[in-house]
Amino acid sequence: MLPGSIQISGETLSGAEIRDICESLRENSVRLLSLRGCQLSERDFGHVCRGVAESRSLAQLNLNLGIVSNINRVKQLAEALKTNRSVQSLFLHGSPLTDAGLALLNPALSIHPSLVALDLGDCMLGDEGINLICGLLPPDGAKSGLKELTLSANPGITSKGWGRLAIAVAHSSQLRVLNLDYNPLGDQVAGMLAVAVASSRTLEVLDLEGTGLTNQSAQTLLDMVENYPTALRTLILAENNISPELQQQISDLLSEGEEEEETEAREVTAREKNPWICQNNSSSQMVLVTSGLGDSLLAETEM
Repeated sequence: MLPGSIQISGETLSGAEIRDICESLRENSVRLLSLRGCQLSERDFGHVCRGVAESRSLAQLNLNLGIVSNINRVKQLAEALKTNRSVQSLFLHGSPLTDAGLALLNPALSIHPSLVALDLGDCMLGDEGINLICGLLPPDGAKSGLKELTLSANPGITSKGWGRLAIAVAHSSQLRVLNLDYNPLGDQVAGMLAVAVASSRTLEVLDLEGTGLTNQSAQTLLDMVENYPTALRTLILAENNISPELQQQISDLLSEGEEEEETEAREVTAREKNPWICQNNSSSQMVLVTSGLGDSLLAETEM
């Protein structure tokens, strides 16, 4: 247990332990609460939810691996999130939510003022769930939305649902990380995602590990990276039927783009530190003149 965090995995929690957790939440001394794969009674789960509702310090809530195991728990969590204002990251990976459960949770997610990261991997979602998730990816900066979204291992989502998500990603003004690993996407969906990435100005990380892609997808993604200016910095393609050569080409292009950005950032920083340094242009040359008194004067000489 680290200061400011409560992290417990795979244990059966007693009533006394739950009381301690709830007291810490109410005292605003917990920033991270992780009860990954733990067993607790329905009553104790309700106590935890009430503690989450009252906490003003909790920034990350991890209830992965079956903690939110039924509709009643979904309702209690939704009520807690309607009151809570501090949670920034919510992890429900491995919870049997289904689309019906997400429909109950969605109103609380959509109005939460701080939520920026959401993990709904392996939550038995389908196309209806995707429609709800797209509402958490607003197309303009006037409304807060998700910056990190994980939808790993939700095989019930069809190509229609993934196409809907691709449109939302293309127009999202805030999403930076999208994890879709271990979904049976195939080349058709990968093509949709390539168009979305080419349109996005914020997406930096896309995880497509183990998604049934072939060299056809890789070539499309390579063309996208090579020919369109994107924010993409990391593209994960492991465990697909893609040649190492194509994967390396994509990686090299992404690395080149990152190096160019770093160089530009250093140049901007240098100019900010010394405003007398300017770049040459075709019509004039900027010359730096320094007097003996140490004052810098900028003289412009027409060429």
